[in-house]
Amino acid sequence: MGAPVPAVEPGGLVGHLDGFVRAVRQAGIPVGISQAVDAAEILTVVDLLDREQLRHGLAAVLLQRAAQRPAYDVLFDLWWPLGDRREVEGSDEGDGDPDGGAAESTLDVPGGDAAEVAELLRAELLRLLLEGDDEALRRFARHAVALLGQGQSSPSGQSFFGYRVMRALSPDTLVSQLLAGLLGGSERGGLAEQVARQAVKERLAAFRDAVEAEVRRRTAAEKGREKVARSALKPLADQVDFLRAQQSDLAELRRTVAPVARRLAVRLSARRRMGRQGRLDFRKTVRASLATGGVPVVTHHRPRAVHKPELVVLCDVSGSVAGFSHFTLMLTQALREHFTGVRAFAFVDSMDEVTRFFRPGADVADAVTRIGREADVVAFDGHSDYGNAFEVFADRWPAAVGPKTSLLVLGDGRTNYRRPGLPVLADMVRRSRSAHWLNPEPRRQWGTGDSAADRYGEVIDMVECRNAAQLADFITTL
Repeated sequence: MGAPVPAVEPGGLVGHLDGFVRAVRQAGIPVGISQAVDAAEILTVVDLLDREQLRHGLAAVLLQRAAQRPAYDVLFDLWWPLGDRREVEGSDEGDGDPDGGAAESTLDVPGGDAAEVAELLRAELLRLLLEGDDEALRRFARHAVALLGQGQSSPSGQSFFGYRVMRALSPDTLVSQLLAGLLGGSERGGLAEQVARQAVKERLAAFRDAVEAEVRRRTAAEKGREKVARSALKPLADQVDFLRAQQSDLAELRRTVAPVARRLAVRLSARRRMGRQGRLDFRKTVRASLATGGVPVVTHHRPRAVHKPELVVLCDVSGSVAGFSHFTLMLTQALREHFTGVRAFAFVDSMDEVTRFFRPGADVADAVTRIGREADVVAFDGHSDYGNAFEVFADRWPAAVGPKTSLLVLGDGRTNYRRPGLPVLADMVRRSRSAHWLNPEPRRQWGTGDSAADRYGEVIDMVECRNAAQLADFITTL
């Protein structure tokens, strides 16, 4: 059938690339003008008949981080769908499938009983998985979606579903046969079986991805690429809302927030080192200039005592902001590893110091668990009470905030209609060197329901911080 190529009209290649670059940018991946120009240059140096070469070439100039690759691959499959050589050359030959799906399989599947068709396809899938031919597997996925993935017709067109294909073929039940085939009669166990199991896992994942890509391709042909892209793309790790993060997002978010925290700590360290020179020592400078004919080639400055930066973090760890507090406490951990003057306090309806849980090298997830189990953050019913928490802090640690202290409050400001404790907070802000409040809720929700964020914003700098990208923006403005 020829090499796999992007099914794109050659005459509209430049405009097609422009649409693809725009889609990548709209997905949250920053793409500048120079990168767009480089992408156009890629079209002149790669083999356009080799789809994977084009995929990797464009990725090399458009992406900055590995975390952006999954979203990029989804968009690439939508804008550069799999075709065959005859589609690109404009041939009208085919065998009945307008999308070219049936033309890409050599399997002879008779019509009639659906169970018989599924069984034949299942046997072919087993053979392809054993061979490990990725390209043949992608062609088979197109054929399987065409035969098994159709749903009920609607006025808007034919719908296709990946789960129908996976349910009919049940590829996960082929694992034992695949292992037996890959081991070739060798004894089970040991390194050989581990390698075989990993190969089976990767090939099954490749088939599932191929099915999903084909479903997206057919849906895009019916409903448009832009609509499918909006529903198919997951937010990038730095754009996932802290309050909506799922368990599957936690590890990636942890990898995203950790470098941001380290950059903040490093910059504060550099700023502290650069500020150690005080005023010009005129007498020493003049005395040293006598050796150079009165020209002050070297200047001398009076030493200045630079205080270590002090940071106090007040973090709401109630259930409503559990995801947000996890990642802001990670920020506290990174700062704690660079400065001894960082103190962390957690609260729900009472306040307790949790600095002891963030010793250098401590695991953040373990620290969060210990806070929930050991810290004295609940005094009454376990519902957020900012007013009482602020009063407990002011009463137990009156000297924690001073003129050398930066105050950072982390929470959504929802008080359960209890006293917000504005006077206590205002006094802490007045005594601190600087004060900021990071709120994980959208600005439009501040002041709605039991939220006192708008009132808190009158006495402290309230900053919207819903994801890692906004956290990074906040850090750059400090």
